[in-house]
Amino acid sequence: MASEKHYKEGFVEEVLPNTLFRVRADDGSEILAHLAGKLRINFIKVLLGDRVKVELSSYDEKKGRIVLRTK
Repeated sequence: MASEKHYKEGFVEEVLPNTLFRVRADDGSEILAHLAGKLRINFIKVLLGDRVKVELSSYDEKKGRIVLRTK
C-alpha cells in the first residue's frame, strides 16, 4: 500500500551535527530534516540559508528528509 508523499519547501535555518538541519517552511512551520541518500552519494552540500524541498514523514509532520536543494 503506497501512501502519497507530502512535500514542503523552505530554507535552512540551522545546521546541526550528523547531517541534520532545521528547516523553516514557507508556511512558517519548523521541520527537523536529514539528507536523503542521493544528496549524500553525490556530495551535494547544503548550507545555511539554502532553499530546499523536504519530503515529510507520514507519521510526524515535524520530521522529514531533504530531497532537493534549489537555487
